[in-house]
Amino acid sequence: MAKALLALALWLCLSLTALAASPKKPPTWAELTPEQQQTLAPLATDWDKIEPERKRKWLGIAKRYPKMKPDEQARVQRRMQTWATLTPKERQTARENYKKLDKLPPEKKQSLTKQWEEYNRLPEQERRKLGSAPRKPPATTAAPKAPATSAPVKAASGAQSEALPAADTPAPGAAQAQQ
Repeated sequence: MAKALLALALWLCLSLTALAASPKKPPTWAELTPEQQQTLAPLATDWDKIEPERKRKWLGIAKRYPKMKPDEQARVQRRMQTWATLTPKERQTARENYKKLDKLPPEKKQSLTKQWEEYNRLPEQERRKLGSAPRKPPATTAAPKAPATSAPVKAASGAQSEALPAADTPAPGAAQAQQ
């Protein structure tokens, strides 16, 4: 009897270890509940192409969605719709920008948030004008002296200002929805 219990306990431990080692595959669109499908509707066409890790994040948002206030739900839906319209390259850029913004010191984040809000208060026509204007390179500090043996270094021509995101980049918080 003791051997049988020991064997059962050992079998359970091995079974649970095997289950824990193989992560559960996220559901396909057809396997989502109607509530999840309604919440994640903007992602329906791309759902089966989304990476498993990202699906889990979206499912987490869908789980929290019913507990959100109506204005938060509306914001999530708007951001999800915007996200769904982005190309894979634009999504990757948004993720990278979010990671950069997340690493900034709080004072710099606050300054950028203020600038972003000021930009969003501008009339649509003015924002379009700013979005199509060539970007100024960020202010540089005194150039270091180059060693006499090295060739001159060319400045990067595609530099962008950190002050405002590019016109085709979502707002700083928009990338949160994707995580």
